[in-house]
Amino acid sequence: MKSTVVGAPQAGINASYASNQPPLVPGALAKLPIGSIKPKGWLKHQLDLMVTGMTGRLGELSEFLHHDNGWLGGDREGWEEQGYWFRGFHDLAVLTGNPQLLAEANRWLEAMIGWQDSEGYFGARHHKAMTGKNGQTVTDLWPHMVMLDAIISHHEHTGDARIVPMLTRFFQFCRDLPDDRFVPALDHAAFGDWKPTIQRDRAGDVLPHIYWLYNHTREPWLLDLATRFFQHVRPPENEFLDVHVVHFTQRFSYPGRYYVQAGEPWRLQASEYWYGLHMAAWGQQPRGIFAADECTRTGRVDPRQGFETCGMVEFNKSFYLLGRITGNPIYGDRCEDVTLNHFPAASTPDLKALHYLTASNQPQLDRSTNHKYFNEETQHWGNNVVYSPYRYRCCQHNVAMGWPWYAQNLWQATGDNGLAAWMYAACDVTAKVAGGVTVWIEENTDYPFSGNVELRVRASRPVSFPLYLRVPRWCSGFFASVNGRKVKVDAPPGSFIRIERTWKRTETVDIEMPMEFGLTTWPRTGAVTVDRGPLSYSVKIDEQWNRCGGTDEWPEWEVLPKSPWNYGLLIDRANPAASLQIAKEHRVPDQPWTVDAAPIELTIPARRIPEWGLENETVQELPPSPVRSDQPDERITMIPMGCARLRMACLPVIRKES
Repeated sequence: MKSTVVGAPQAGINASYASNQPPLVPGALAKLPIGSIKPKGWLKHQLDLMVTGMTGRLGELSEFLHHDNGWLGGDREGWEEQGYWFRGFHDLAVLTGNPQLLAEANRWLEAMIGWQDSEGYFGARHHKAMTGKNGQTVTDLWPHMVMLDAIISHHEHTGDARIVPMLTRFFQFCRDLPDDRFVPALDHAAFGDWKPTIQRDRAGDVLPHIYWLYNHTREPWLLDLATRFFQHVRPPENEFLDVHVVHFTQRFSYPGRYYVQAGEPWRLQASEYWYGLHMAAWGQQPRGIFAADECTRTGRVDPRQGFETCGMVEFNKSFYLLGRITGNPIYGDRCEDVTLNHFPAASTPDLKALHYLTASNQPQLDRSTNHKYFNEETQHWGNNVVYSPYRYRCCQHNVAMGWPWYAQNLWQATGDNGLAAWMYAACDVTAKVAGGVTVWIEENTDYPFSGNVELRVRASRPVSFPLYLRVPRWCSGFFASVNGRKVKVDAPPGSFIRIERTWKRTETVDIEMPMEFGLTTWPRTGAVTVDRGPLSYSVKIDEQWNRCGGTDEWPEWEVLPKSPWNYGLLIDRANPAASLQIAKEHRVPDQPWTVDAAPIELTIPARRIPEWGLENETVQELPPSPVRSDQPDERITMIPMGCARLRMACLPVIRKES
């Protein structure tokens, strides 16, 4: 057995899975086909809840999924909403094997394949040639950049021989569009419709689809088309690239995506530059979200500012793609940050409703429209924080991608024909290594609530291949053993352990990731967030759920606090572990993401700050630390942020009186 520490898996062309072909730069990781990873435990339960919840039954709720929408051959529009939903719905159907969902997914696929016209265009005819009030005619290709995710996933799953010719004809249609119709720079006021302008912000989303097709056909003109799309991406809007939350979560990754073709390392650095600049200014809250209630705004940097649910899933999509290109474990960390700390709180525990905005400091989710969020203050679009199955057009559909894509990306194939444990969750994996030998891996863990992972590796015959284990950036003292023998390497946070050996019959890899207490200090205010392992913690606030609309089957909810929330912490920044204690640690239930079922509770000394209250039905901005308080000392309970719909995770530090 040979064990080493590496910064990333070795890049190369995997012999068993779709990989970049010359002249594209080989990736360090390659996606396993959908169905290769079967989630278990709490993650599987999220998928099961989706089947009976909003995503699985969205056709009952969404006006955009009517049978006469343009994607099914009708005369109505067929824009991003259908693709947002379908790419998650299709993958949910495959991952769960639900017969009703599979039949519905097949109905949509057959309609799209069958409606492709003689020029190669498919989808809503409405968007093929849109004429504005100024007489200009354009083609809107943005809807296809979303829907292609599902079509390629279908090919992964079935090998459908119609897909490669279908996409070849479609991209020939794109290639042949004249410049005045191809991702044009539009004055949407003069044109009379803002929707065709979105494709210019997001044209880089089509690059992975073109590269996927190139890797199947090796047609050189596809790379010219990819460059044409990339060159039509709108230039930076300002020094932060873009103010719109979803634009940014996609756009920051475009230089890194194009690196696959250009081969210039500075393009990967450009993606990190935009990300770092943006997060330094707006990301003053834990675990990878930033202050952008639709748009970033000067002076709105407090953790009370919400983050759009669409932004969560689009951020993760960018991290998945950049992770495969580079192998950098930081992208696995970022996916876990967003998914395990924020995404569960964006929906109700039964996954039958969601809200538009989730913030790190959000002690009340009321039905009023008094909040000073962007869409309420400037667009007058109504409430943004109640849970609803009907509202929030884009997020209502795009939330479907969240859990299915997370489940599919737990494991990756590597460029040296091995496998990488890229994120941790209970699952069963079937994959090919070393040029075609099948292996099965059974992963058992309660991660992220526990740092213990057991991998049972079984091969169809003895086979030598490398197994990579990601060491999260929060983890010091990562420990691994094979069949009880310690892997003798010191792996620093943010690296991989590479274990190369001949794997026989059934062998066991045990991983221990010590979860120590820590603090994140927010430099604008001196506030702190309590961290332990991959999770950050929020004050436990008792919740009162009030129905505020909808039907008995599909209700809308506001959530109000029934216990205090305005605390400052009495904590030693230099030694937080001295103040923190684990008060409760129990079995992880099927649905752990609730205030009552939280598998771990911490306690910490604190004091109330009575003058810190609500402003416009939203928590006031953080007072600068240290804060004076004459209130008595208490020992408050904190739970993982993902379990808390009402959240206070960025807290002042109380001044210690002499």
